[in-house]
Amino acid sequence: MLSNSSKYALKAVLYLAVHANESNKIMVKDIAAPINVPQAYIAKLLQELSRKHLISSKSGKDGGFYLNEENINQSVIKIIEAIDGENKLNSCLLSLEHCNENNPCPLHHIANPYRAELISKLSTKSIKDLSLEVSTGRAILPL
Repeated sequence: MLSNSSKYALKAVLYLAVHANESNKIMVKDIAAPINVPQAYIAKLLQELSRKHLISSKSGKDGGFYLNEENINQSVIKIIEAIDGENKLNSCLLSLEHCNENNPCPLHHIANPYRAELISKLSTKSIKDLSLEVSTGRAILPL
């Protein structure tokens, strides 16, 4: 359901949530290796998230990426939508263009009941919520 780009972006944002803040900014090169994503690729994703004000950045000698209070309180779905577009989570699992209730694909009735619940949970969970799960050991994310 999520593209690799969204997965990488979420990992990077969670890395920032756990390790960075306004006084401790992190450079792209220092994010890429721990989350196992090519540096150029994660740089593009982080720039896109920064342009959409979902993460913060500062250029220059003491520059890098970080999350401010507004960023860390964004919902998880905002990161996914910024990278994949707003309709990705609603798209057909088989990538059929005209899959819907009236014209369902073979997986439609299996996935559709869970899709609304997933979207709801991703809309109400913040980056801060997920980073606390990682920080307290309730969830794992190799960082």
